[in-house]
Amino acid sequence: MTENKAIHEAGWNFDNSYARLPETFFTKQNPTPVSEPDLVILNASLAASLGLNIQALQSEEGVEVFAGNKIPDQAMPLAQAYAGHQFGHFTMLGDGRAILLGEQIAPSGQRFDIQLKGSGRTPYSRRGDGRAALGPMLREYIISEAMHELGIPTTRSLAVALTGESIIRETELPGAILTRVAASHLRVGTFQYAARWGTPEELRALADYALHRHFPELEEEENRYLKLLQEVIKRQAMLISKWQLVGFIHGVMNTDNMTISGETIDYGPCAFMDVYDPATVFSSIDTQGRYAYGNQPYIGVWNLARFAETLLPLLHENEKKAIELAEEELSRFSDLYKQYSLAGMRAKLGLFHEEEQDQSLVEDLLSMMHKYQADYTNTFRAFTLGKPEDTVMYGTAEFTEWNERWQARLASQQESKAAAQQLMQSSNPAIIPRNHRVEEALEAAVNQGDYRVMERLLDVLSDPFAYSPEQEEYATLPADSNCAYRTYCGT
Repeated sequence: MTENKAIHEAGWNFDNSYARLPETFFTKQNPTPVSEPDLVILNASLAASLGLNIQALQSEEGVEVFAGNKIPDQAMPLAQAYAGHQFGHFTMLGDGRAILLGEQIAPSGQRFDIQLKGSGRTPYSRRGDGRAALGPMLREYIISEAMHELGIPTTRSLAVALTGESIIRETELPGAILTRVAASHLRVGTFQYAARWGTPEELRALADYALHRHFPELEEEENRYLKLLQEVIKRQAMLISKWQLVGFIHGVMNTDNMTISGETIDYGPCAFMDVYDPATVFSSIDTQGRYAYGNQPYIGVWNLARFAETLLPLLHENEKKAIELAEEELSRFSDLYKQYSLAGMRAKLGLFHEEEQDQSLVEDLLSMMHKYQADYTNTFRAFTLGKPEDTVMYGTAEFTEWNERWQARLASQQESKAAAQQLMQSSNPAIIPRNHRVEEALEAAVNQGDYRVMERLLDVLSDPFAYSPEQEEYATLPADSNCAYRTYCGT
C-alpha cells in the first residue's frame, strides 16, 4: 500500500475555512518532523464518529500523520495567531507549539479542528522549543475525555504519539504529540489580537467567521454582533456552572484559554477538588489564587468583559452607546450563572422544580461541607446511594437539621422517591479523575512504559454515572486528601 493511498483510506476529509480568513490571523507552517513516531493511544470511538478508519490510523502511515511527518491530502497546516491576558497581563501569543492541520468534515456534516499539539516551533514560539512532554499530553487525554463523559463541553483527544526524541524541562523527558479535536480554536484572545493588531475590516471578518461557524442562526439578526456577545456569555455561564458542579478547577483561565464555542480548552494545571473549599488552587503558578475554584465565575465574567471590549466597534458606531450595550449584556452573566448553577444543584439533590428555599438549602449544605472538610464528589455520591451516614457531617446537629429540611423538600414534590434517586444518579458522578489516580496512571506510562493503568482508569471514567462495582475503588480518597497537590502547565 502506498503512503498516499494509506493516508487517503484513513478517511481524512479536510476543509480549511480558517485559512480563508485574512492572513494576519495565521502563519502557514508544517509540523517539524520527528525521528521515531510511535502511537501510544488512539481514541477509537472518537475516530469512528469523525469518519476515520481506525486500522488505517494505526498503520505506519497513519501514525506518521499523528506525528506531523505526513500531511493528509487537502490539509493546510498553519499556526494561529492570538493574544491574551495571562494572569491579568496582556501579551501577544499564538500557537507556539501547535499546528492546525485543518477541519475534518465528519459524516454528520459537523466541522472539527484537527490540531497537533507539541508539533514543533512556530513564529509564535517566543523562546519555547515547540515540543511537549508525554506526561502532560496523556494528562490532557485523560482529563478531556473524562470531561466529555461528564457531559461538559470540551475539546477532545484523538491520539497521543511518542516522537522518539527527548525534551528538556526540569529534567529530560520523552517527547510526545497530542492530536486535539475541537469545535474550533477561536478564543477570546483571537478577538483581542484582531482588535489590537488587525484592521476594522479584519475584526469584522473574524466576527462574521465566528457567527457563521458557531451561530449561523444569528447571521441575519439586526445586530448580529450583539447576538454573538449574548451567545458567548450564555455558553460561558453554562460551561463554568458545569465545572463548579463537578468540582473542576481549570487552573489557568487566561483569555487565550477561553473559547468562543463554549468548550473547555487547555488542560495544563487543572485538577478536580477532593475536600470542598472555594479557595482550592492546584496550579503551581497561581500563587495569588486568581483562578481558585470559588473565583472561576468571577474570572469568567472578567474575561467576557475583555471579549466585549473587542466587539465595541461592531456593536454600534457611537462608542458610548456600544459600551452601554456591552455593559447591559455583561450584567446578565451573574443571573445566568446562578440560574444554571442552582438548576444543577437541584438535580444533584433530586429536586425537579424550583422553590424559594432551594438557594438557602444549597448554600447551607456547602457551608457545612466546607466546615467539616467533606469530600465534594463523595458527599453527593453518598446522598445518591441513600447513605448519608458515609459523610463526615453525619451525626452533627447541623446536618440533622439540614437533612430534615431536604427530606421535607423531597417529600413535597410530586415525583417519586425512585425518580428523585434516578435524577441524582444522572447528576452526581460516582467517580471523577482523582488527582492521585491520574498521577498513578502517568507515572506508570511515563516512567515504566506501562499504559495498562491509564487504560483501566479511562475505562472506568467512560461512564462516570454507572455506579458500578468496578468503580468503587476509584471513589476512594488518597491517604491524605488535604495534601498540597500541585499541577504544572507542561511548557
